[in-house]
Amino acid sequence: MEQWPPAGDDALLAELGAALLDSGPVPEEFLDTALAAFSWRTVDAGWTVAELTFDSACDLAPAGPLRSGGTDRTLTFHGGPVAMEIEVTRTGIVGQLSTGCDGRVSARTPDGRYEDVPMDAMGYFSMGPLPPGPVQFRARTAEYAMVTTWVLLR
Repeated sequence: MEQWPPAGDDALLAELGAALLDSGPVPEEFLDTALAAFSWRTVDAGWTVAELTFDSACDLAPAGPLRSGGTDRTLTFHGGPVAMEIEVTRTGIVGQLSTGCDGRVSARTPDGRYEDVPMDAMGYFSMGPLPPGPVQFRARTAEYAMVTTWVLLR
């Protein structure tokens, strides 16, 4: 067995050249995976990314006294002129989009969609029990499409 990496530059270049010449065809599953990954480049095109601007788990002072004793955590996301505020409780999630119009909100996990619910005319929505792991929210109205950054709710 020869020494690896080769001791000299010339030997290393010869070894790398031989590896490139003898690479063979790219396996079909590699091509399929590459094409699938490439198709995700525009998955959020047309969506405004909303950044987390407040999290009561990190900064309790600006929240002031809570309106109800059932709220475990409050988060606020801002994307352009629109804000989404959610309250996380033991039983689920309630929230409001500041645009205050009909639309839909969905939450997804890395494994896929967690829940998809309607917003009422004031922008309110509610979802069931919390999913494990990170979550991303998407809100769409006739005038606006917003996607939040990923966040852990537990």
